[in-house]
Amino acid sequence: MKKKPIYVETVIDSSIEEVWHYTQQPDLHEQWDLRFTSITYIEKQHEDAPQTFTYTTKVMPGLSVAGWGESKGTHEKASGVKTSSLHFGTPQLISPIKEGRGYWQYIPNGDHVTFLTQYDYDVRFGQLGQLFDQLFRPVIGWATALSFNVLARWIESGEKPATQYRRFFSYYLLCFLFSFTWMYQGLVPKVLMKHPLEIDMLMKLSPLSLGQASTAIIWIGVLEMMIGLLFLVPKLQQLLLKAQIVLFPLLTLSAIIAAPTVATAPFNVVTLNIGLWFASIIALLLTKELPTARFCKRKRGA
Repeated sequence: MKKKPIYVETVIDSSIEEVWHYTQQPDLHEQWDLRFTSITYIEKQHEDAPQTFTYTTKVMPGLSVAGWGESKGTHEKASGVKTSSLHFGTPQLISPIKEGRGYWQYIPNGDHVTFLTQYDYDVRFGQLGQLFDQLFRPVIGWATALSFNVLARWIESGEKPATQYRRFFSYYLLCFLFSFTWMYQGLVPKVLMKHPLEIDMLMKLSPLSLGQASTAIIWIGVLEMMIGLLFLVPKLQQLLLKAQIVLFPLLTLSAIIAAPTVATAPFNVVTLNIGLWFASIIALLLTKELPTARFCKRKRGA
């Protein structure tokens, strides 16, 4: 299967000079670009020499990838369109990217600038690397698009990238928390264990017999697991958060009515549900002005 180069395009309400400044200065570039933790320019030997630099990307605490880059030059048309070419790579085996090339382009259009990039790279480890790239390439493309949206918001509204990323990752960590909680609560106490307390509470809240309640609790568990999976779908998350804000107080009240002792047990349903209720409110508040890769074009001419 022939690989496609990564393409990302966004429109920024700004002048071409300002967008150029935010993208060509390494101390600014490293703030908004999720793909790089730090970028250091190497002093030129003479004025006409290409600009070289080194970069690092922190993958996780204690693990980073270091690489090199070279700006191959800048071309400016009479129309004002600017293009900056780049050659980059890393010798570190931990990186799936061996070497690549690409460009940034700046197209002025009145009060707006179309800022776009297209780049491609070679992978290491032969067919195994190409197989892994089927997963990695969409991720690095998504990271590029998210970074472009963060840049646009920084230039247009003045909100620092660090603040945007803090809100972004806080929101999705909460969504993963909800996903894990729903799936665990559905799988372990209901589907796998068919916990007697779960069955007893269901029988007190409904006219079901013991056998019917035992079967119903499994289906309730499956439903909860499905809710957990739906929390991984970005388009559904806000709807699910709003539903949780309504649902958690009702679930807490029904549990106390069915089995009052659950309210006094260690790590009880009251503290769990109220904690999740507050977390749902916080997550919903975080959705305001949340950076997203969806605002960027991912195909040329799309």
